[in-house]
Amino acid sequence: MERILRLFEKVIIISLLGMMMIAVLVSTIELGVILVQELLKPPILLLNLEEMLEVFGFFLMVVIGLELLETIKAYFQEDRVHAEVVFLVAMVAVARKVIILDYTKVPPELMFGVAAVVVALGIGYFLVRFAVRYPTAKPGENVSKAPEGIGKAED
Repeated sequence: MERILRLFEKVIIISLLGMMMIAVLVSTIELGVILVQELLKPPILLLNLEEMLEVFGFFLMVVIGLELLETIKAYFQEDRVHAEVVFLVAMVAVARKVIILDYTKVPPELMFGVAAVVVALGIGYFLVRFAVRYPTAKPGENVSKAPEGIGKAED
């Protein structure tokens, strides 16, 4: 039963990888088409603010797709999800939202909410990076071998 479940999981992951690759490819092509269309509209080779925000939003969408592709690939290779990559995808997604927000039409409560999400993601990413870089000691290990600057008093 365990073997069938593993095989099923691998088939699903490979399917997700294939679909994500197609989605990123199509999104990249669409980004190129949008960029060319916007640049060829009069005035030629100039973008107004709204057009730039559309292009940047689409560009970040492609980056999010690439990061998700990397997450799925890492899960396929190592059978575990890297929390760092998940935080990075979330941070890019929030950054995309912040870039394309129309600040004149957004209520202040939403802005405070977005700010709280940005701070929470930043703190979460820092904590995950710290935990990966400095793993906790196992029972019976000497914990005095902390890296420089970690847990040592200044003289």
